[in-house]
Amino acid sequence: MHLSRLVSGIELSVTLALDAKAKARAAVGRDVINMAVGEPDFPAPACVRDAARERIASGDVKYTPAAGAPWARSAIAEHLTATRGVSYAPEEVAICHSAKHALSGAIAALAGPGDEVLCPLPAWVSYVELIKIAGAAPICVPPAADDGVRPDLDAIRAAITPRTRAILFNSPCNPSGYVWTRDETEALAEIALEHDVALISDEIYRRLVFEGEPAISPASLSPEVRAHTAIVEGASKSFAMTGYRIGYLAGPKDLVDAVTRLHSQTTGAPNTVSQAGYAAALRSEPPEVPKMVAEFAARRDLIVAGLERIGLPTPRPRGAFYAFPDVRALCGSRGSIALCEELLTEHDLAIVPGEAFGLAHHVRLSYALSRERIAEALERLEAFVEARR
Repeated sequence: MHLSRLVSGIELSVTLALDAKAKARAAVGRDVINMAVGEPDFPAPACVRDAARERIASGDVKYTPAAGAPWARSAIAEHLTATRGVSYAPEEVAICHSAKHALSGAIAALAGPGDEVLCPLPAWVSYVELIKIAGAAPICVPPAADDGVRPDLDAIRAAITPRTRAILFNSPCNPSGYVWTRDETEALAEIALEHDVALISDEIYRRLVFEGEPAISPASLSPEVRAHTAIVEGASKSFAMTGYRIGYLAGPKDLVDAVTRLHSQTTGAPNTVSQAGYAAALRSEPPEVPKMVAEFAARRDLIVAGLERIGLPTPRPRGAFYAFPDVRALCGSRGSIALCEELLTEHDLAIVPGEAFGLAHHVRLSYALSRERIAEALERLEAFVEARR
């Protein structure tokens, strides 16, 4: 069967591929510690599960409009208004099957063949592929040289061309856990306004900030910046609703309408049961969430201390649930892919090579698993490192 050039050129998600390999080894009895996938190891909050059950029991599980049920769009608009400090109307929200779905729609609506989208590195594995699927060119901008996680605003400005249509960034960042400062966000917004390009702000980890100033949405900075900003968020990380597959895009009405038209033809209505669960979470602020955040902070402290003890320099993440150590002392000039393959084969420890995020001399470890398993993972990693010294 002849496959199109579009699908033939798409790379499989590295994180999902590694997760599948780890699960395959576990299925045959291996004691695999899987730190490859970003999935909270907590159940969804009780209010989410209750709302989902109630929606199913009601029998009212029909198609909603392509942009989502009016009551769910209202819940998201109210949440945005309360948390971003600027008013959003339901018509400025499109509910999607996930944050990834919202991202793909936003990119497709803003950029196409001949256009460019800037991605400050390190960047989540799907950004580059989603831009390529839209027919645009991903322009990856290296980070500041000192630690491999801070954005280089001068480099971002220098990468702008007449073909640039958007800048796609993520704070807190997957894979590094870096939270952009207000000054950095304001500087990025100035670049966007100066060159009249859109900001696609991936805010999926917004609630998962452990200390210091919160993650700043560019939409909060001024009416002008808000008009240039597409906010992407979802329920998977902050509410541990990974299997519910629900998220949203918020932004100017013309952008939301364009994405709604696209989704009306490609995916139809978002999941009605998941919309009910998500709306319940946004309107009730579940007490489970701050407890989950506190546990992630404790795990962050544990894994960063362990990585530093092993001798792997690790920028301290202020958010999300990933550590992103520098492993060039272990892999030299060859990059980290072989390193991660050896770890999985020799020690049943699954982590993600930095190549997936644009930085070959780092690896990503998800600490969305128990402290006991994190401690054991560190022991396996230390044994691996010691054997190569």
